[in-house]
Amino acid sequence: MTGPVYRRVVIKLSGEYLAGQQGFGIDQPTVDRVADDLIAARHLGAEVAVVIGGGNIVRGVEVSSRGVSRPTGDTMGMLATVMNCLALEAAIERKGAPARTLSAFVMPEISELFTHSAAHKYLAEGRIVLLGGGTGNPFFTTDTTAVLRAAEIGAEAVLKATNVDGVYSADPKKDPTAKRFDRLTHSQAIEGGYKVMDATAFALSSYSRSPSRVRSARFCAAAATGRSSPADGLPSAAHARSA
Repeated sequence: MTGPVYRRVVIKLSGEYLAGQQGFGIDQPTVDRVADDLIAARHLGAEVAVVIGGGNIVRGVEVSSRGVSRPTGDTMGMLATVMNCLALEAAIERKGAPARTLSAFVMPEISELFTHSAAHKYLAEGRIVLLGGGTGNPFFTTDTTAVLRAAEIGAEAVLKATNVDGVYSADPKKDPTAKRFDRLTHSQAIEGGYKVMDATAFALSSYSRSPSRVRSARFCAAAATGRSSPADGLPSAAHARSA
């Protein structure tokens, strides 16, 4: 049996996805489904780390728009990502697979502090590593966190799970004429204003020469191993190459 396409990956999952159809909070069937997908990817040979957003609980930008300072609002959002990591860690371990949450914040009673050496250790042991707390600093998105952590732990790709099957010129759910891109450079994505990731994440991905692939959340874990079929939707890629 051939090995996975990527030996080590970071999967970026939106917090909103964990809310399922309820739109807020944590939908357990959705979390369980994500856990199953991650475990399957790990069993196929990929070392998997996951960065999860916190928008299903708190979005820092929205909180700060209502009077809370932006640093405080972003901190609340980063704490929400830790909550999501703990929920997913519990689901993975309940299914008999090892997992470990590492946080950008010092909270020893809740989770271990992220260091690249700790992440390397747990990934090499076969654990699925959940990376919470964002970068630990306000004003940075979890997209940027995913690219940063990928560079720190030597991941070969960032796979961003979304509710659509790639990068489009506009929201395909709102604009039926939206064009789907099979491949984009980082600079093309920034110049085109395509909102798949923020400009800081794209810039860091270009600098670190880490490919970023956007997949439907349903198929993102399978893409880590290359086992998904073309019928699942071709991956859109933002490769670090000069435009």
